[in-house]
Amino acid sequence: MNKKNKKEKEFDTVKFFREVKEKIAKETKGMTFEELKAYINKRKLRLAK
Repeated sequence: MNKKNKKEKEFDTVKFFREVKEKIAKETKGMTFEELKAYINKRKLRLAK
């Protein structure tokens, strides 16, 4: 398949996760280890059992 025939992606996974990673890096810049632990615990997924 060449580039001319390639359908444009509706969702670009790499682009999405890069944006998420950059957002987290900005939010956590300069945090102490304890602050980072609190940040992670506040945002981690809670799976229903």
